[in-house]
Amino acid sequence: MNKKHLKITAIAFAVWYVVTRPEAAAALVNSTLGGLGGAAESMSRFVSAIP
Repeated sequence: MNKKHLKITAIAFAVWYVVTRPEAAAALVNSTLGGLGGAAESMSRFVSAIP
């Protein structure tokens, strides 16, 4: 299997997941974005603490 097939398979799986379980997909995206926001805040505090 080459990279093109893996990419198509991943996209098809993502579409299938969103169609079959929209609430779970939305919760996954929400938690991921919340985690990224928390990481950005932590990085900001770290950089601000450097003299």
